[in-house]
Amino acid sequence: MPRPIRVVHDATMKPVVHTIPSIAEVSSGPSYSVVRLCDGLSARGCPVTLAALDSAGHRAVPPYTRLFPRAIGPARLGRSPAMKRWLDSEARAGRVGLLHNHSLWMMPNVYPGNVAQRYKIPYVLAPRGTFAEAAFIRGSPVKRAFWPLLQKPSLSAVSLFHATAESERDDIRRLGYTQPIAVIPNGVDLAPLTRIPSEHPTLLFLGRVHPSKGVDFLLRAWAELQAKRPTWRLRIVGPDNEGHLAKMQALAAELRVERVQFEGALTGAAKLAAYSAASLYILPSHSENFGLTVAEALSAGTPAIVMHGAPWGGLVDNQCGWWIERSVASIRKAIEDATALPPAALAEMGLRGRAWMERDFAWDSIADKMMSTYEWVLSSMASSRAPAWVDCCEVRPQ
Repeated sequence: MPRPIRVVHDATMKPVVHTIPSIAEVSSGPSYSVVRLCDGLSARGCPVTLAALDSAGHRAVPPYTRLFPRAIGPARLGRSPAMKRWLDSEARAGRVGLLHNHSLWMMPNVYPGNVAQRYKIPYVLAPRGTFAEAAFIRGSPVKRAFWPLLQKPSLSAVSLFHATAESERDDIRRLGYTQPIAVIPNGVDLAPLTRIPSEHPTLLFLGRVHPSKGVDFLLRAWAELQAKRPTWRLRIVGPDNEGHLAKMQALAAELRVERVQFEGALTGAAKLAAYSAASLYILPSHSENFGLTVAEALSAGTPAIVMHGAPWGGLVDNQCGWWIERSVASIRKAIEDATALPPAALAEMGLRGRAWMERDFAWDSIADKMMSTYEWVLSSMASSRAPAWVDCCEVRPQ
């Protein structure tokens, strides 16, 4: 039997400090998911502090957030002696009960491991996709030096890994780590379900226009199919990354792609409206540790097409989308099959996807699972039963 979730409401519980390089970028998945996780934990009585780097024009942050200045040096390293000193002083004073770091490859992801090791504090690490094999293959010379000198040594203090999908758990094991792994997905905000009628059926991509997102594959597939689907249009929504948008616009012109719109980033109600007006969502990424936009589309009642590089096999199990090999031919075939369905059939798939999100991805249940996981980590891990979502290859008592 699964272990029941028991939420901690302990007024004596020491603060849980979350660390992340930045929550300034609204279009970044972790900027949303880490903040929403902290919101849920705080609402359940967990004393949370979220430590992040400050940035010019930083958006408004929750009251439990502390922002720290960047020091002079390479921006990609995010060096912040102020953050390092604060973490050390809080730990030394006994004001940190547990550290939960999100992501790797920057100094704010190194500091918590070093502090946890120095002061014997339980340390939870969420790689947030940085352990994916594709991420290592694309590693720059800076990463190849950073890993053995700074990042890898800081991981020796990890008590438990937090994976957002089974595939990320497999990435962690592939690298040889044997600590327990809690598989707890990101959640999604569930607004009231309101479908928006559209003049034309729409295939939507929403995300960063970045080389890893596979927009080039999507355009090539659409170019091959567009003559067969004259009433459909393709909508590509998202911010430009690394100048890739201009390249994709040039590719669309070269392929003579018709009925395609390139739009900038959308947030809030405008983003929800884009999902709600779409007939079908597609994420053709090389790899995703989670793929928040898929959950957002499903929560709006829109079925999805997703590649095997993202952990969304449940689309097939829940009959609300397609999970396919990543190739132009596979994408074209999936779009062709999906767009051949009657509108009512796509709508039914969307409703099944919404029901799945309500059942397994509501933020209340995600926060409850994390609280129960913290309770286990802060107890005697070796002598108490792990929650059902924790994979225990090896238990390392504190």
